[in-house]
Amino acid sequence: MKRAVALLCALACLWMLPGCTAGRKDENPVAGKQVAYIMQMAPSDIFEMWSQSARETAEGLGMEYDVFFCGGSDEQWRDTISQCAAAGYDGLLLSHGGQDYAYPFLKDLLEQYPDLKLVTFDTQFLDSGGQVRTLEGVTQFFQQDEQLAGLLLEYLCQQLYPEKAAAGEPVNLLKVWVGPGYLSAFDRRQEGYTAYEQAGLIHTVATIGPSDFGNAEASVAEAAAAALAEYGPGEIDAVWCCYDLYANGVYAALTEGGYQIPMVSVDICNGDLEKMSGEDSPWVACAATNWNHNGEFGMRVLALELAGDYDAILDPMTGEASSWLELPAGLITQDMVAGGGIAVSDLDGVAGESYTDRSWMPTADWMTKILGE
Repeated sequence: MKRAVALLCALACLWMLPGCTAGRKDENPVAGKQVAYIMQMAPSDIFEMWSQSARETAEGLGMEYDVFFCGGSDEQWRDTISQCAAAGYDGLLLSHGGQDYAYPFLKDLLEQYPDLKLVTFDTQFLDSGGQVRTLEGVTQFFQQDEQLAGLLLEYLCQQLYPEKAAAGEPVNLLKVWVGPGYLSAFDRRQEGYTAYEQAGLIHTVATIGPSDFGNAEASVAEAAAAALAEYGPGEIDAVWCCYDLYANGVYAALTEGGYQIPMVSVDICNGDLEKMSGEDSPWVACAATNWNHNGEFGMRVLALELAGDYDAILDPMTGEASSWLELPAGLITQDMVAGGGIAVSDLDGVAGESYTDRSWMPTADWMTKILGE
């Protein structure tokens, strides 16, 4: 009897040791897992924010976290993923894989490493025939691109030109866009734009885009300057930009040409906010998701996959379990950043509820106990 009691006491002590996971699997099924965030692009303001929030979430859940930026190289992105899989990583959070290769590459990877868990961001899966595909067990998530476009158009129609909306007249726009087929996110933003066109709320005077993708900002500046010079005062009410990199080119054309035409854009960075806050700046609004939330969201989804809790992975837009998720967007207006000194990391303190809301963050009972929410 004494020996039995001693054995039970020894097992209890072992269970309580900090490094011991025996007996605690239900409390934290992901403790000790090795995960990584692998981004096809180079570091930037928003993706550094993403990585930091992903790291804090992973480490808060007791996982080991690494990050790899691939400088815009598709080859480096694939090589890094393959190397991490071979090194025994348990889960990978993958960002911005190309739609022309991501599906066959990741399909082959999972056949070789069937226990590896993957979550992808802004990575469309297309087969060789251009058909949309899915991979079993892989969760894909995106920004709600249609909403990103729509928020800007609603702002233009309802806030900047309400008299036109009241009179049933469209707002005349210079549209900055690339497509179709160049980037899936741009195509989804086009859906939001088209809805406003079809409703007669906006009219596209002209469409421009970069002619040199290696120097996109400068080439958009040239295209915008040429387009603006072609039309007289009042013929263009505003400029709508599908991407903030291109918007910087438009900003240069507007300010250097002395045009009093407002512009809006999708996505955000510290440089955008600096320009928006300038005196008499034409850059009046941008639509963006909360990049602090995005990194946490992606890591939570990966942790839920690792725990096998797929039924807890809910689409923020519908509240239903899904392998295709979309992140809600918010509108950042010029008045929110007036006076300058506001960085992207500060927006939680000045932006509205749609930007700061996190009620849709996925969780499970065990995750809530560990993270506290």
